[in-house]
Amino acid sequence: MRKIALAAGLLLSGVAYSSTAQAADPYAWCAEYAGGGFGGGGTNCYFVTHAQCQAALTGGGSDFCRPNPFYTGRVSNPEGRRVRRAQ
Repeated sequence: MRKIALAAGLLLSGVAYSSTAQAADPYAWCAEYAGGGFGGGGTNCYFVTHAQCQAALTGGGSDFCRPNPFYTGRVSNPEGRRVRRAQ
């Protein structure tokens, strides 16, 4: 009986974890910072719009914004072209 209870508990915890892990990521854009000659840059993927990402760039010549690869919402493109996402 303990084995059945343990198996049921593990199964339920796995289902709860997988539904949490697949929650929608609302941040569509990431800022990539070059690091300014110190050898290390960084990434910040907390931007909803492309304009927000652009405003957060430090002005370094090689800083840029890119789509968040973990974004699960609707795809928007600031240039107005159609974007196809791999399924």
